[in-house]
Amino acid sequence: MFRFLLSARWLGFLLFVLVLAGVCTRLGFWQIHKLDARLDRNQVITKHFAAAPVDLTEALPAGQKVDERTEWTRVKAVGTYDEEHQVTVKFTTRDGAPGADVVTPLVLTSGDAVLVDRGWIATANNMTKPDVPAAPSGTVTVEGWLRKDNGAGDDAVKPVDGQVRAVSSVGMADSVPYDLRPGYVNLKKQVPAAGDALAAEPKPELGQGPHFFYALQWWFFALLAVVGYFWFARAEAKERRAPTRVDGFAPKPDVPVAP
Repeated sequence: MFRFLLSARWLGFLLFVLVLAGVCTRLGFWQIHKLDARLDRNQVITKHFAAAPVDLTEALPAGQKVDERTEWTRVKAVGTYDEEHQVTVKFTTRDGAPGADVVTPLVLTSGDAVLVDRGWIATANNMTKPDVPAAPSGTVTVEGWLRKDNGAGDDAVKPVDGQVRAVSSVGMADSVPYDLRPGYVNLKKQVPAAGDALAAEPKPELGQGPHFFYALQWWFFALLAVVGYFWFARAEAKERRAPTRVDGFAPKPDVPVAP
């Protein structure tokens, strides 16, 4: 009855179903791995935010990069803002509104500097460089959390007319006359405070995200592919047992011819 499953057409269909089910299953586990990574990240963030701020030089010694272990560490640093080499990060949004982040180097007492994302300002959704509120003058004490450099290409992280599309100390390195520490600091507060405060970067979302439900969807697609194969096979077998004419009427059984 099911001998037709050994035909080239059905063997090809079976191969397609197995590949499709395998890919969907793998994508489901990929989403689970992303969920695990997100939960691990949430634990790191929660641990760092529960700790008191530490000095930047202690959290990020010279030569050490910001990685998954040190990112989101609450830090504090003392220095002076260098507005001459300040950049804005264009095409950023808050609640759907266009704007730009303002990133200003903070020159430390050691002579090197760290990039500080001072906050966000609403702007027109175009290439025009916005007017940015002045940073506090003189010695400033800043507090915030460490972030990793953005891994985008040079066209996004190297300043053009004082603007970038992503923050990276590597991209900014050739644009300043001093050494930059890796990563940057998302400003939480500073003393003295700025006259016109920018909108601070909000704390990161610590939810689980949609990964678990995406995994269920991919596994459902895998199951659907397998079930579909057996459904079509059963329908084919049923058709072969009781074939129908093209017009929808079953053929009449053979009637013996009278002598």
